Amino acid sequence: MQTRCPITIFGEVLFDCFPDGTEVLGGAPFNVAWHLRGFGLSPFFVSRIGTDGHGDSIRSCMQSWGLESSFLQIDHSHPTGRVRVTIEHDEPQYDIVPESAYDFIQSSDVQQLPATGLLYHGSLALRHSASAAALAALKAKHRGKIFLDVNLRSPWWSLESVLSLVDDADHVKLNAAELALLATDETLAADDASLTVAMHRFAECHLLETLILTRGAQGALFWSGGEIVSIGPAAPTHVVDTVGAGDGFAAAFLLGLSQQWPSLESLAHARDFAAALVSRRGAIIDDRRVYEEFLNTWSHN
Repeated sequence: MQTRCPITIFGEVLFDCFPDGTEVLGGAPFNVAWHLRGFGLSPFFVSRIGTDGHGDSIRSCMQSWGLESSFLQIDHSHPTGRVRVTIEHDEPQYDIVPESAYDFIQSSDVQQLPATGLLYHGSLALRHSASAAALAALKAKHRGKIFLDVNLRSPWWSLESVLSLVDDADHVKLNAAELALLATDETLAADDASLTVAMHRFAECHLLETLILTRGAQGALFWSGGEIVSIGPAAPTHVVDTVGAGDGFAAAFLLGLSQQWPSLESLAHARDFAAALVSRRGAIIDDRRVYEEFLNTWSHN
């Protein structure tokens, strides 16, 4: 696929570690970069790993997938990121291990990154001042659009810091619970009328170009230019694993931005790709045929 603009992805790569010993590669920015590569693009992925087995696995997976690793930094003092997953009362609980390599991304390499195109980042990797400073340096030279994928994980965020990220962004994606936490001047109900009012206020207050509110099985709401449209749910599918669905949504929408597709077309594709992900186990797909099938379908719509 032709790349009409470079895409830089900044943030965490980690392993989800389950009580039974299962370890699953992930991290929202890594998942987004992986999907974009699957769709035929060549994103620049900026992160940091340790000199351990997990770090070796990440480099090996990126190389086998053809994902550019020039900006994957090596940390000799901190381990590769991990999330300890436990099950309490049949519900997963997440312990996002602090002082991980991705908390210490350095700004030394960012001058070599393209200054144009799209810059994607989340909020989790910015919990430490080192990675926050590296992103700030990257933003200082960036002349393209910025896509913020909000990911609020207590206690690793503050209202002031996240709203500052929103102010810097052009495109923001979040869910209803995250909007309620960030739009603190009102009690946000889950009905469409309350959500649309809150979206209008939030987008206009922060001078956004677009605001995407994902709603799981209900689809999504999309704000742009003072108007909101609703993207209905995808065709019914058997839900196996919802982990990473939002990352798939973001990746497909970024693909649309890079290819200059109409916004509503990009949103529909993002919804359908996210729906396909929940019917599979895991947040990434290592079968290129899946991505090719989606691209073929979208090219004929």
